[in-house]
Amino acid sequence: MTFDSRSITTEPSPRPDDDGDAGGGRPPATRLLRLLTGRVQPARYSGLLLCLVLIVVFSLQLPETFPTKATVTGIAGDQSVTMILALGLLVTLAVGQFDLSAAQNLGMSAMICSVLMVHHNVSPGIAVLVTLLIGLLVGLVNAIFVAVVGIDSLIATLGMSSVLLAVTGQVSNYQFVGPVPSGFQNIANHEILGFPSAALYAVVLCLLAWYVLEHTPVGRRAFAVGANPDAARLAGVRTVRYIAGSFVVTSLFAAIAGVLVTAKIGNVAPTLGPAYLLPSFAACFLGTTQLKQGRFNVGGTVIALLLLAIGVKGLQLRGNQLWVTDLFNGVALLAAVSAAVLSGKRRPRLRRRRRAGRPEGAPAH
Repeated sequence: MTFDSRSITTEPSPRPDDDGDAGGGRPPATRLLRLLTGRVQPARYSGLLLCLVLIVVFSLQLPETFPTKATVTGIAGDQSVTMILALGLLVTLAVGQFDLSAAQNLGMSAMICSVLMVHHNVSPGIAVLVTLLIGLLVGLVNAIFVAVVGIDSLIATLGMSSVLLAVTGQVSNYQFVGPVPSGFQNIANHEILGFPSAALYAVVLCLLAWYVLEHTPVGRRAFAVGANPDAARLAGVRTVRYIAGSFVVTSLFAAIAGVLVTAKIGNVAPTLGPAYLLPSFAACFLGTTQLKQGRFNVGGTVIALLLLAIGVKGLQLRGNQLWVTDLFNGVALLAAVSAAVLSGKRRPRLRRRRRAGRPEGAPAH
């Protein structure tokens, strides 16, 4: 399925200051305030504000358990794997596609990595290399089905997810596999500056994804493909190559996340993967309401994931049942997608109103 990202790839332009006031119709302080509010657009940072509100509320309700170092390091460690998977999903979403197999790819990668070390005594380095190669192969198959054959990405990756689930069951015999060697577990659980090393890996990958998507021609062309593949192709962008490459990159990130979760927990369950799908997609779509509204972006995804993590952690510490986590993530995903759709419908109307209200001969912004 080609995701129509025309409504989510164009950033809203700041509201220009009314030139008619320049002659002294309004006080300078009023004009300055209008200029600042038009440029800052507080809605872009609403996620950060909500994070602060949740921190204050849970700190007041749970003063002995929530505002502690253990909570901070726990959130950082627990969300590192979800963050890496969300970064991978962000790549396919940028080109207007979906990869529903990414979470099960994570689960299969974790299981293969664990089985190689536990049942076949393969060295950790070789096990990781084989796992990453298999993850890349999954992405290549997805790319062939979607970019070459032309199957809808939702259907192709949903079918691939079922195939990967079967492979996971065959490899594990539907049993827990572990524990992996303690030395291998240190790659994710070793503390650096008080934080688990898995969180550091997530930060490095965030910076890499941010740079590529936001500050390179590759990223700009990827967003162009997601906005309008026909126009991008006519402009000389090799859309098939970008769509195919996005699935390969997403699968690589999923495999990396699978390796890290294996090292983090030590014992891998055959049902591990699907639990990561909803929070990762929720973070990506909720991120379109932050920083660069209406556009998938790394910074917004990080803020969204932090918001989800704080909310879920606070609810868990309050003693809520396990189903509250799924409810919280599901509501956040529905709210984020609804906000993106409504914003996309509202933006053209606002532009028409501004054009209608602009004096004749006034320059367009």
